[in-house]
Amino acid sequence: MTHLRTTLWMLLIASPMLAGCSDSSGEQPSYSTTEATAEDESPVSELDKAKPKSQVARSTRIQDKTFDDIKFEMEKTDPFKRSLFTPEIEALFGGRIRIRGYMLPTPRSEGLTEFVLMRDNLECCFGPGAALFDCILVTMKDGKTAKFSTRPIAVEGTFRFQEFMDPVNGSHLAIYALDGEAVK
Repeated sequence: MTHLRTTLWMLLIASPMLAGCSDSSGEQPSYSTTEATAEDESPVSELDKAKPKSQVARSTRIQDKTFDDIKFEMEKTDPFKRSLFTPEIEALFGGRIRIRGYMLPTPRSEGLTEFVLMRDNLECCFGPGAALFDCILVTMKDGKTAKFSTRPIAVEGTFRFQEFMDPVNGSHLAIYALDGEAVK
């Protein structure tokens, strides 16, 4: 995790070339998502049948989400507080999602066990820096790896809230993490 934190700090904070590549206008690259298929769903157990439908859906199938679904009201210069999350965002934590975005450039091109997934491909650099909700730190599950791509990718896994702090000034570098199961 130390390598990921250092990489994130270097790429998002220390590199002026990458800072500010996302505005918070909500615009996102245009690409389609696919509906969850039967192969994405786990069988529903008798215990799950007794649970409220919303809990069963969260635990047994992958939900297609976009970076707009994890966006919340916050100015880039404001300090982060968990109370800024909407109930919809809070409901995603611990659930399986599929989200599309761009992989932040990495030193290696194959066998990646961790990387940063970004809202956009960083070709629009301007402004004071990317918003906290514009990146997700992906750590692939044991035995799983990813290959670097300059094209949009879809990452599947368990979505979590996790604070990654700047070791220099204590500010937040990232707040979202994904335990990656597959990269397509």
